[in-house]
Amino acid sequence: MNKISINLVVLNGERYIRSCLDSILAQSHNHQEIGVVILDNGSTDQTKNIIKEYESRFQSFGSFRLIESDHNYGMWGGQEHLLEHSTGEYLVAMAVDVILDKDFISESLKVMGSDSKIGALQAKTFQFNVSESERSHSLIDTCGFEIFRSRRIVNIGHGEKDSGQFNNRKEIFGVEGAVPVLRREALESIKVLSEIADHDLFWYAEDLDIAWRLNLKGWKQVFDPAVIAWHDRQTTKRKRNGILDFYKIRREIPLHKRRLEWRNIRFTILKNDYIINILKDLGKILPREIAMTLYLLIFEPQVLAEIPTFLRLLPRMLKKRHLILSGAQLKPHEIHMWFH
Repeated sequence: MNKISINLVVLNGERYIRSCLDSILAQSHNHQEIGVVILDNGSTDQTKNIIKEYESRFQSFGSFRLIESDHNYGMWGGQEHLLEHSTGEYLVAMAVDVILDKDFISESLKVMGSDSKIGALQAKTFQFNVSESERSHSLIDTCGFEIFRSRRIVNIGHGEKDSGQFNNRKEIFGVEGAVPVLRREALESIKVLSEIADHDLFWYAEDLDIAWRLNLKGWKQVFDPAVIAWHDRQTTKRKRNGILDFYKIRREIPLHKRRLEWRNIRFTILKNDYIINILKDLGKILPREIAMTLYLLIFEPQVLAEIPTFLRLLPRMLKKRHLILSGAQLKPHEIHMWFH
């Protein structure tokens, strides 16, 4: 049994796969304690061939396996599938556009081993561009999820220059989905209708949903700056400044992702948020929802074409809500403390 498993989900990742695998091979921790399992979600480029080229280089690791699928499970559906094929007490849920620092595994194991109630670990994740040879410690991609009383969710530090403001370990609301480190026991504890990831969400906001449910089950989620990675985020790399910049950034995001964002974030709130907390914050929530709806009606009416799907899935989401909140271990005021 491996101490920790690196579970990599990839679809058409030939642009990134070499740098991703090279960073795993460069880990300073004892390779025999690391397992690597890769799920290819049906790539049509050279991704699978490149992975097979690397296979012999992973002989020093505890295990290495490539699972080829014709079905696209998505990122978190894929991670759930890989959970069945890995044995680590801890799991690195890795996306292909991520590079690990050489001490990523060793530092992660220190943090996860320090407290049995830590269910998830967030790395200090910097931005990088795969076409550039240098990786800087300059611009932050994310230090985890932060949530506001309006239910706005942001990536902590995204687009900010790192000047030491993120140099301390701290508990956070949730880990972001590019490369979180997770305790297997914690993931198993949040199953709903036999699913860890919500398969109805498929691809967008699944990480937020998982993070919220980990909170409700009483697991700690921790950011530690000694755990370092780089992420080539494909949507936006900059911080929003004002309404015009908001409009420009939105236009950089593909329409199908904007539609999933609108639908799935609302489903995540619907499933996991206590009614008493919603009522407490209604004065913050309603103005934001009204403003966003007006914006979409005027500038992005195509996004609201997702409403029929939202309504079709609503009864199922309400069923999941009942199951999640009936099994929650944190009381409303304990979860509300995270809403800034």
